[in-house]
Amino acid sequence: EKSKEGLTKAEEILTRLGVEPSEDDCIAVQHVCAIVSFRSANLIAATLGAILTRLKDNKNTPRLRTIVGIDGSLYKMHPQYARRLHKTVRRLVPESDVRFLLSESGSGKGAAMVTAWASRLADQTRQIAETLAEFRLTEEQLLEVKKRMRTEIQNGLSKNTQSTATVKMLPTYVRSTPDGTENGDFLALDLGGTNFRVLLVKIRSGKRRTVEMHNKIYAIPIEVMQGTGDELFDHIVYCISDFLDYMGMKNTRLPLGFTFSFPCRQTSLDAGILVNWTKGFKATDCEGEDVVSLLRDAIKRREEFDLDVVAVVNDTVGTMMTCAYEEPTCEVGLIAGTGSNACYMEEMRNIETVDGVEGRMCVNMEWGAFGDNGCLDDIRTQYDNAVDDLSLNAGKQKYEKMCSGMYLGEIVRNILIDLTKRGFLFRGQISETLKTRGIFETKYLSQIESDRLALLQVRSILQHLGLDSTCDDSIIVKEVCGAVSHRAAQICGAGMAAVVDKIRENRGLDHLDITVGVDGTLYKLHPHFSPIMHQTVKELAPNCNVNFLLSEDGSGKGAALITAVGCRLRQQEQKS
Repeated sequence: EKSKEGLTKAEEILTRLGVEPSEDDCIAVQHVCAIVSFRSANLIAATLGAILTRLKDNKNTPRLRTIVGIDGSLYKMHPQYARRLHKTVRRLVPESDVRFLLSESGSGKGAAMVTAWASRLADQTRQIAETLAEFRLTEEQLLEVKKRMRTEIQNGLSKNTQSTATVKMLPTYVRSTPDGTENGDFLALDLGGTNFRVLLVKIRSGKRRTVEMHNKIYAIPIEVMQGTGDELFDHIVYCISDFLDYMGMKNTRLPLGFTFSFPCRQTSLDAGILVNWTKGFKATDCEGEDVVSLLRDAIKRREEFDLDVVAVVNDTVGTMMTCAYEEPTCEVGLIAGTGSNACYMEEMRNIETVDGVEGRMCVNMEWGAFGDNGCLDDIRTQYDNAVDDLSLNAGKQKYEKMCSGMYLGEIVRNILIDLTKRGFLFRGQISETLKTRGIFETKYLSQIESDRLALLQVRSILQHLGLDSTCDDSIIVKEVCGAVSHRAAQICGAGMAAVVDKIRENRGLDHLDITVGVDGTLYKLHPHFSPIMHQTVKELAPNCNVNFLLSEDGSGKGAALITAVGCRLRQQEQKS
């Protein structure tokens, strides 16, 4: 097919093959050769075009710039082949800038390079595995976490050690779970963030027990959150007034439960002293004061209606009570969401900080602070320390920082930064996005770890976060997320195993059947957290059969149920 000597060569070759070609024969044969080789170049170009289009789509880029390494005698020796191939590829994939580079010694030098690459990859895989091995806790380590939790529980319950205990074991003065006889209309307030909810909960006993709820959400302006205590509680009472107007119940003195999701020291069911504000609240003259008194004073100032404030409620206790209404064996509450906490029904004789030895009382563990005395330092990693150092409450809530949704994404981000610095991720380039605290929300962890998600979708999540990743990067990121959430579920399970075993021993039982009421986004939305936690509890507390029940609206419905139980017990006491 060479342009100048092609016909001469055709005649030579055809003569060698034993035919006597005319000039027309040579032209025809040259033409046939051109058709066959042209088709070959076109077919190769079409297939290559499909691969280049795929690459462009994978990279999600408007224009692909790439190099094709190429080898083979046809490409190298044929006078027209390379030109035709290049031209057709550019025509088929116009939005690509493609360079073709001749390979030299692909089977020799190339094989050596593949071997070197495989060796580097194996070394990289080993180093990543070593990094993540710190997050894979053995059964022995988990049993040790359980044992230490038991020690801290005891410290929190004992009068002599309670003041210095990390797990505070706060009495809630909730002395009973619902028994089904609760009846009436109850008001519930839910204050725990920038929104404030007022609910009317109608509880009906009898054969067909029902709970009917009506609620309204009100915003709390920042100037109210950070103004005076009177302004904040006046705003709360204004919202209650609006809700009672809305429900047409201004003239009824309703019993009220107040879910107040801030650190509180309760001295009775209807008295809670605010230890300190969190979550951006800074209202003055509230810390060290009884929040129920502040609410009652604000109701008096308005002079429009009266309410019977029966209970200050912790949302973890509300979670337990909501489930206990449906399932009488529920005597434990667990929050596994943005934060982490648990509560359970403890024997009065063991709660040395409260008078009385008869019956039981729900204890709010405040277990997020487990480890603040250094007892978990041997299983904490450099990444846990980095997250703690940069948090708003450095040195506090160490257990919570290892197993709650608010911090898992930050642990993942710190590991990814380290792996990128070591050249294992994102081509060794630490993007501005990766430097940004808080980008890895729990919902992304849940999505990345979903078994239904292909790597392409994992990549799209990472690209949405501004992280330009390859498929290999996506595999590593998924592995990192898995290691961090697996450990979180395991240590949460170890804590729960300590609680249920304590209840079993309290009651002198060889075997305990018990239900845990659970709430929280991590437990509800993460694809693997709950099964791993359940399995850990089963392995670490083999003499307990633990059933987990999802709670609905512990801070609203739960508050109303605590109020209802409080009213029932109060009536019983008045009768006796």
